[in-house]
Amino acid sequence: MRTNKWIILGILAGFFVALLATGCNSGSNAPAAPSQIVLKAADIQPEDYPTTMGMKYMGKLLDERTNGRIKVQVYGGAQLGQEKETIEMTQAGTIAFNRINAAPLGSFSPAVGVYSMPYLFRDSDHLWKVLEGPVGKGLLKGLETSNLVGLAYYDSGARSFYARKPIKTPADMKGMKIRVQQSKIFVDMINSLGASATPMNYGEVYSGLQTGIIDGAENNAPSLWTSKHYEVAKYYSLDQHSMVPEVLLMSKKVWDGLSPADQKLIAQAAQDSVAEQRKLWDAFDQKSMSELIAHGTVIIKPDKAPFLKAVQPMYAKYPEYKELISQIQAVK
Repeated sequence: MRTNKWIILGILAGFFVALLATGCNSGSNAPAAPSQIVLKAADIQPEDYPTTMGMKYMGKLLDERTNGRIKVQVYGGAQLGQEKETIEMTQAGTIAFNRINAAPLGSFSPAVGVYSMPYLFRDSDHLWKVLEGPVGKGLLKGLETSNLVGLAYYDSGARSFYARKPIKTPADMKGMKIRVQQSKIFVDMINSLGASATPMNYGEVYSGLQTGIIDGAENNAPSLWTSKHYEVAKYYSLDQHSMVPEVLLMSKKVWDGLSPADQKLIAQAAQDSVAEQRKLWDAFDQKSMSELIAHGTVIIKPDKAPFLKAVQPMYAKYPEYKELISQIQAVK
């Protein structure tokens, strides 16, 4: 019986090593070398988008630092599914890496939802001091309870309002129908500013603006440019109400199957990819703004103070974020 026991244990150990070596890479016809680890990564953005390119850079670093032993296969353009699907697949270990915006991630790890609160960050410098400090690191660590490992933050810029008429103060928004994501916080924000929040699928926004079903929407400059929404919404008001970061995740199931040395290599490569992703984002953002201006978009830089004052009452609706918000606002 003892001999049979060790034979069975040996077979199980071999099976585990084979799984780790393939990294759930069922799409490959040729089996990977026994010592090689191939890990899948998902992003809904196109192959040449800054977040997708950031993960590819991480993969390049891992490939170089392990002499090809650890490979990362990045699938952009939602090839592996939409955000909710890929989060669930990451939890299950089917996908090793995933890039997700913190807004939808809040449904899986509620504390991360604090990043969706409006006018939470004073500017980009404040944002990154928070993300790279105790609050940001703590929220990444908290993802482990959702079977996810938070590796790093990527840049997503700032979201601002664009509309068919100028928005210079909250008073200008009164009665306007503004498209928002399916998010309670975003709905509350729009209503607090005196407009009417209109949840709508992203793919319907262009026709909604064109036909007057909605009067405006909100997003970052690259999205406004690539979506061509500027063709039907001439005014872009840089109120920067939202700076929700992107989160680079890893499956805790896959992570726990790695050696401590490989975990360290991956964590370091993820952190080292942040500077590259931010550089790519800045270039993409600047190019998008230049293109918008060249195509006749009117850029407005409003005073943020009246907007911030208008949304303050909604903060009381989210007492679960009170302590985190205090910590974030205290960062200088």
